[in-house]
Amino acid sequence: MAKEVKVVEVAAAIIQKEDKIFATRRGYGEFKGMWEFPGGKVEPGESPEEAVVREIREELETEILVGRCFAEVDYDYPDFHLHMKCYLCSIKSGDLKLLEHSEARWLTRESLESVEWLPADVGVIERLKGERL
Repeated sequence: MAKEVKVVEVAAAIIQKEDKIFATRRGYGEFKGMWEFPGGKVEPGESPEEAVVREIREELETEILVGRCFAEVDYDYPDFHLHMKCYLCSIKSGDLKLLEHSEARWLTRESLESVEWLPADVGVIERLKGERL
């Protein structure tokens, strides 16, 4: 009998300011040191949009405005299947204080590949490089 694959639903914020995009470096866990768009798991009864607002508030003490869903990603990690919705966001208030991440950078479209992204984020990076937001 096939093993049931755990599906993890995640919402991530592509936070924009002028021509830059906010990237965070994981400070914990299996992928520590790799870069990602901040966000996290969608809790039961919560929409992905609500989840990304809550996660950014918890991780960065910042309030964001959530725009359109820019990308949906399905990616198979060794221990689970990730389903991630990435939203274009802007800062409403707050200073993006790093509470869970070890580092953060504002990257231009040209410098997006200057950091090592989590595998699931690589396709989003390719799309961001080629699209006007």
